[in-house]
Amino acid sequence: MSLKDLTKKWRKYSELSNLGIIVRRKFFNNCFDGALTCAGIVSGCFIIFLSNPQKLTSAIIIITGFSTALAIGISGLWGAFLSEEAERKKKMIDLKKEMVIFKKKEEEEEKLNNNNKENNGRNNHEKEILEEQEIQKAMVTPINLNHTNNNNKISLKGNLKKKKRKNNKSIIEQSERFATIVASLVDGGAPVLGSILPLIPFFFGDALSILHFYIAYAVLVVILIYLGIFLGKISGGGHAKYAIHLVTAGITTLLVSLLLQLIIPA
Repeated sequence: MSLKDLTKKWRKYSELSNLGIIVRRKFFNNCFDGALTCAGIVSGCFIIFLSNPQKLTSAIIIITGFSTALAIGISGLWGAFLSEEAERKKKMIDLKKEMVIFKKKEEEEEKLNNNNKENNGRNNHEKEILEEQEIQKAMVTPINLNHTNNNNKISLKGNLKKKKRKNNKSIIEQSERFATIVASLVDGGAPVLGSILPLIPFFFGDALSILHFYIAYAVLVVILIYLGIFLGKISGGGHAKYAIHLVTAGITTLLVSLLLQLIIPA
């Protein structure tokens, strides 16, 4: 299968399972959670650095940040996969129940239509026989195959409908499975992305300085602004409003960390 066909297939699965809405929501929520979690780690380390720079190194911050990011990612991936799978299995069970009810109704209607057609065909056939007996008594009456052909047509139509329902059910099941996997990957990957990016400055330089923290906070602000713009695009406006809300959340995290220093001296 070519890349074009595979992309077309995935797009079809996404449309059937409403994956776009789910992925957008999961990406924002989990990336935001990861960014604020990292903001809390960086703020706590910053307070320790200000009180006693000798106690802290870049390696400690990186190890702490990465361990937290991986924990959040594994938790999101595992939990999302199980919950999405359970929800979508329930959806498929409900869909199958509806299909059974629909199938029964369709069979009853088909049976009723067949009976009506048979009755009408029988009446027409009797009329034809009477007419032919009057005007063609000496001729051999040809075999009437209309009834058989009608039955064959009805049977073929029923088989096509059953096959179509089976194919549709198969596509829906595949699309739900595809949506479960993609949603789980986004649920696990988004918080890791939000947590790791602010840790990049701590990879540069052996000695820890206050500049590392400033750059980390700048990266956090950029992430929060981007998420605000992302929300603004989804809602169709208000980019600046959402960005300000998210940056305010980051500042609040820093202030809470500073208040903890007053309560629990480092």
